Amino acid sequence: MPTTETAEFLEQELRKIEKWEKDQKGLWFWEKIGRIPFALLDKLTPQFIQDKIGIAIDELGSYIQTGGQYLISEKTIFNKFKPDNDVTSLAQVIQLPLANMDEVADELMNSRKKVAAIQGATTGIGGIFTLAIDIPVLLGLSLKVLQEIALCYGYDPKEKAERIFIVKCLQFTSSDIVGKRAILEDLSDFNSNRKNNRMISQLQGWREVVTTYRDNFGWKKLFQLVPIAGVIFGALINRSTIQDVAETGIMLYKKRRILERIQQKEGLSEA
Repeated sequence: MPTTETAEFLEQELRKIEKWEKDQKGLWFWEKIGRIPFALLDKLTPQFIQDKIGIAIDELGSYIQTGGQYLISEKTIFNKFKPDNDVTSLAQVIQLPLANMDEVADELMNSRKKVAAIQGATTGIGGIFTLAIDIPVLLGLSLKVLQEIALCYGYDPKEKAERIFIVKCLQFTSSDIVGKRAILEDLSDFNSNRKNNRMISQLQGWREVVTTYRDNFGWKKLFQLVPIAGVIFGALINRSTIQDVAETGIMLYKKRRILERIQQKEGLSEA
């Protein structure tokens, strides 16, 4: 079921994504001081809670290495393309129009934002102590939504290369202007052979990636430290975080799919 998208349409969609990338490179002046809440958190949080955070981060490391407990069901995502399309495999997803991919990805983003809001409200009740629990749970939800979006655009999150891409998306959402530029450059040639030479070293650096992600959105969690009031802030902040993560995944995975289709059309025109 080959798509009927024109080269002009693909170029237009690509320009929209490139504009989004440019807009993401703005730097909020408080991003660096945003790590302060977590510097305080490390000092004030009892050791047993810090130990639990460490265990959760280790579990995320297992995801990077093997997929761990965060791998999701392909069938669940494929069913969302019905009844318009009878999708049972990634090979079929790859042939779908971008509009179908976007529709399912947007549906997933909206659904996961609601889940994140409920989770944030729940963990916002206890201030600093439940915030320590909220961080690894939110990271796990972020990984899951990025895997779902990968499937929406025909990419297999069970592959190591895709798990690296997912972590890069996760990094992008919390990086400063310098970090965003570096990540975009890294992802620009992700589908080339050069990525394979870096894969092992990137996998070995997963702990730094996850810790940086946790620290960089510290300012967003500042008001969640207040008991009871943290319910409202937790819901709003977690919802916003998942929206940012999902939007990043949609844009960057969609960009890969567009570039691949443009290359295919160019190859056909040259043949």
